[in-house]
Amino acid sequence: MPKPSRPPTEANVAYGKHERQVLDFYKAESDKPTPLLFFIHGGGWVNGDKANPGSLEECLKAGISVVSINYRYSHQSQIDGVVPPVKAPLDDAARALQFVRSKAKEWNIDKQRIGASGGSAGACSSLYLAFHDDMAEPKSSDPVARESTRLWCAAVVGAQTSLDPKQLIEWTPNSRYGGHAFGFMDPTNKATRDTRFAEFLEKRESVLKWIKMYSPYELVSKDDPPVYLIYSDSPAIGMPQKDPTHTSNYGVKLKEHCDTLGVECELVYKDAPNVKHKGTAEYLIDTLKK
Repeated sequence: MPKPSRPPTEANVAYGKHERQVLDFYKAESDKPTPLLFFIHGGGWVNGDKANPGSLEECLKAGISVVSINYRYSHQSQIDGVVPPVKAPLDDAARALQFVRSKAKEWNIDKQRIGASGGSAGACSSLYLAFHDDMAEPKSSDPVARESTRLWCAAVVGAQTSLDPKQLIEWTPNSRYGGHAFGFMDPTNKATRDTRFAEFLEKRESVLKWIKMYSPYELVSKDDPPVYLIYSDSPAIGMPQKDPTHTSNYGVKLKEHCDTLGVECELVYKDAPNVKHKGTAEYLIDTLKK
């Protein structure tokens, strides 16, 4: 586990009963409620930890508090019988966000101005929250469940924007990622995560209902908040990519989709023209503080 760059204001705060359902809170000092960065770590939903959230120092300096979450890994959830396995990390992200909102008064947080961020799987989870309809249950006896899951914005790095193998193979022919989200891996061996893409593609129809539920691309609607996507390569739709799991092809296709629906989507990649924000911290500060 990487050593945190600074201690959280509150560490390992439980938002659920599982050992992975904990978060760290970093408080920005302010006389009025602060915006919040809600950070979700990457690691393919099978690795990673909440220590050292991206944009931490920049956000705190700008008066934006930060929460960084852990969540159940998909392979753990597969062993525990969660169907599909990706339901666990994504449900946890939503629940953690609701929990944070329930702490708004105690932690001096502006409930409205919450922006999600993360890399890779954390980026995918952030986009899931950004595009999903509000999961609040206003009539619930649980006060946390009554809180909103909607975001002010999302700013993500190397995001997988789709979990549909048919789309992925059309965008990037050497795609290999995503099957584990729906159980196409040996949960006792994390090395098998990306080894069953052909089977995932072949059996797509059997998991299509879940793809529709959990793939960010499928969830975009015209009322969604603005998003920022940044990638380290240059896009080439329909061509094999050096790193197909984090290719900017994902970003190009999501931006096309967002543009069609009227959702603001800023896309940055290697040698991209007319870059407005050079990174996630710059975008988050500009968007959460304006």
